[in-house]
Amino acid sequence: MVIKIVELLSPARDMASLYSAIKNGADSVYIGLQRYNMRANAANFSIDDLEDAVKICQDSDVHLYVCINTMVKESDLVELRNLMPLIKSLGANAVIVSDLGALKIARENDLPVHMSVQANLSNSEALKVLQELGVSRAVLSRENSLKEIEEIAKNTKMEIEVFVHGAMCVAISGRCFLSSYMYNKSANCGECLQPCRKEWKIISEDKDELVMSGGFDSNFHEDHTVFVDSKSDKSHIFSPKDLCMLEYVPELIEAGINVFKIEGRAKPADYVATVTRIYREAINIYEDGKWNSPDHQQKIRKWRTEFTKVFNRGFDTGFFFRTPHETSTSNQATHVKKDVGVVVNYYQKVGAAEIRLWENLEIGDEIIIQGNTTGSILTKIGSMQVNGKNIDKISKGQNVAIHVEEKVRPNDAVYKRIEKKELLE
Repeated sequence: MVIKIVELLSPARDMASLYSAIKNGADSVYIGLQRYNMRANAANFSIDDLEDAVKICQDSDVHLYVCINTMVKESDLVELRNLMPLIKSLGANAVIVSDLGALKIARENDLPVHMSVQANLSNSEALKVLQELGVSRAVLSRENSLKEIEEIAKNTKMEIEVFVHGAMCVAISGRCFLSSYMYNKSANCGECLQPCRKEWKIISEDKDELVMSGGFDSNFHEDHTVFVDSKSDKSHIFSPKDLCMLEYVPELIEAGINVFKIEGRAKPADYVATVTRIYREAINIYEDGKWNSPDHQQKIRKWRTEFTKVFNRGFDTGFFFRTPHETSTSNQATHVKKDVGVVVNYYQKVGAAEIRLWENLEIGDEIIIQGNTTGSILTKIGSMQVNGKNIDKISKGQNVAIHVEEKVRPNDAVYKRIEKKELLE
């Protein structure tokens, strides 16, 4: 069997995330420009940032794609006509669009176009039309099953891109009006405030109240009825679990998918680093023909444990094998980051970072060092020194030297990664 190669595409909300994606094995990175992408509330790249981002990616042989996938109104066209040639001149590899007008303007400027998931592409005939219009890649709708994706791939010559990990929308992606109705913030314009992630209760016209909540008791009250499910928190009735297709990497590649896309342009750099690294490792193992090695299941368990340490709402396989039905609380990460200090200096000859602390640290603690050009580095403290003397613990308010193999930089933020349960003890 010929093993196919798949592109790993990671998100970046800022420079720290961009470096994290590159350092952890992304083949390509997608970013949002201010005002023109579906994550308008996240930190996004300015045109000035874009020039730097393109150079960073080119130096690392990584492709950079720019999202311009919001609804484009008539009043946006003049600015869009000025923006597209600028993106082209700066050297971005492609733009991701959902609007036919944006597609036309991009092609007029000889920019490669990837059609966004917002276009809800779910059949090969749609792809044939887009190919005639100059689209080189289609990001398929999240609502397609794996079997449907395989059929689409057989019937098109276009590159197929599919989301394999990250947040799932309760509605067809980008077509939800809940945020617009409640807050006058349109999901179609990238402004979604995600009211779907809140806890909800239902009150009838005669004031009967239905509270859906996780717990261990089930009771009837005069003013409301409580339905309790001890296995899940049903109060988040509009909040799907996150997509995770890690265990099905071979099936995805063999179905003809060309690009694995990780959702997360609103996520921090440590999330991007963790998820990118794990999918890179999984893809490499498959491509090396070692997916079914004796320690395969052990690797899967280790990877899934690492996923639980960063932001997640629990995991599901989305529409790949069935219709998703599980709901989730907002974040089920087993670990959290606590701001503990800042890097003062890095001594490259000895591989040590001098860190100013405002929280206590000790040998064995896990720390995350994060910065715009550092990305996100996770390391376990193996040695610490103060004034050249080895120590096991240090109190806040002091400077400490910690061995860090990879170069970090002054003003990088330092976090301690701790289990949530420690906060409750």
